[in-house]
Amino acid sequence: MKTEHPNINQTDSQPADTQPKPVHPFVLHNGSGNLCCRSCGRQDRQLNTYDWLADIPGNAQECDLVEVQFKNTRKGYYRNSNHIALEKGDIVAVEASPGHDIGVVTLTGRLVPLQLKKANLKSEADIKRIYRKAKPIDMDKYKEAKAREHSTMIRSRQIAKDLKLQMKIGDVEYQGDGNKAIFYYIADERVDFRQLIKVLAEVFHVRIEMKQIGARQEAGRIGGIGPCGRELCCATWMTSFVSVATAAARYQDIALNPQKLAGQCAKLKCCLNYEVDTYVEAQKRLPSKEIPLETVDGTYYYFKSDILSNQVTYSTDKTLLANAVTISGRRAFQIINMNKRGEKPDSLLEGSARTESRRPADLLEQDELTRFDRSKKSKNKKKKKPQQASAAPAAQGGNKPAPKQQAASKKDGAQRPAAGQSPKGQGGAPQGKGGQPAGNRPARKPKKPQGDAPANASSPANDTPAQS
Repeated sequence: MKTEHPNINQTDSQPADTQPKPVHPFVLHNGSGNLCCRSCGRQDRQLNTYDWLADIPGNAQECDLVEVQFKNTRKGYYRNSNHIALEKGDIVAVEASPGHDIGVVTLTGRLVPLQLKKANLKSEADIKRIYRKAKPIDMDKYKEAKAREHSTMIRSRQIAKDLKLQMKIGDVEYQGDGNKAIFYYIADERVDFRQLIKVLAEVFHVRIEMKQIGARQEAGRIGGIGPCGRELCCATWMTSFVSVATAAARYQDIALNPQKLAGQCAKLKCCLNYEVDTYVEAQKRLPSKEIPLETVDGTYYYFKSDILSNQVTYSTDKTLLANAVTISGRRAFQIINMNKRGEKPDSLLEGSARTESRRPADLLEQDELTRFDRSKKSKNKKKKKPQQASAAPAAQGGNKPAPKQQAASKKDGAQRPAAGQSPKGQGGAPQGKGGQPAGNRPARKPKKPQGDAPANASSPANDTPAQS
């Protein structure tokens, strides 16, 4: 029996055993490739759940429960009693009281019971059923109801202000058929809104439901980007919010700065609770802050610690950082045990650690502004080296003049005065200190030799240079 496929062209001239076998292509859920990855659906909805079992054949038929998401972060779980073929992203009409509501399928298959358990829905009566996939008539009513939400929220805020109620109406959500409206509000104290419900029902002619939410839930409903650069946790995956205390920041040695510890909801960040257990476990490997360390040099007091790297810094002063020494927690426990036995080590550091020269950890020291001055000084020193080298033989040879000066005097044919005499001026004949002529003046003034004066400095000048 032949199996035909539209992508494969078969001819009658080919024998049956040589025809290529049919290939069943895997197509992306969004139709943009040839690989099946239905789990990688659209990520444009809040509290999106990654369905890592979507590619398994028959996963959707394993469970008749379906997760449906409505406006913002509101989700519901419904039973697919009519066995409708549903996939992630389908718009469906579900049962509501009264009427029906319109939502989007966000999860099907075996992961729905796990999400249902996470939502704490234990009663089977709370699970309603799915009517059908949304029709064009249903979508028209849905769009008409959604268009009234913003104006309804503004009007309801004014009504609550006139009734002098200490509450803030954050959002309004209309049901898919337009017969019911949910008003989300925030209040610090208990609010009696019975009169408010009556006024809202008379003004909007719909069934009113008031739902109180917290500041964290409002931030998740609005969404945004956190200081970490990622989308807010309350808008992506968090469904249950646990209170965050300032003790979580103290365990992690974080400065109690309200501006840095508060999130967009003006409450303490939920991520402070993520690593508290790790810090508490790591602090057990550090000594107590109240125990000083006794050494031969003196007494050291606790100053600060790096919990995760198990390093403790001690100072000789209780309030200031003086003579700071950083040691490991293991070394600190060793010194504490030695102090209990009445022993005092020579230093906090171990013997091998004291001999090691540690490089500075400050990265700014590597990029000092004076590094440009050092390069200029080194260049100037290189230029001055030849001049110093020429004067070096005269300094070392005692009363012997430099060879370069001898060559210069012989080349010019001039007579060099004695070491104790010096020529005067350029107009008349030069004379020595004793009034005697010192010979002809050379055309170029020779450099004065460095070093000690010659032994025959007191003798009269000769025609030849003095020799040792």
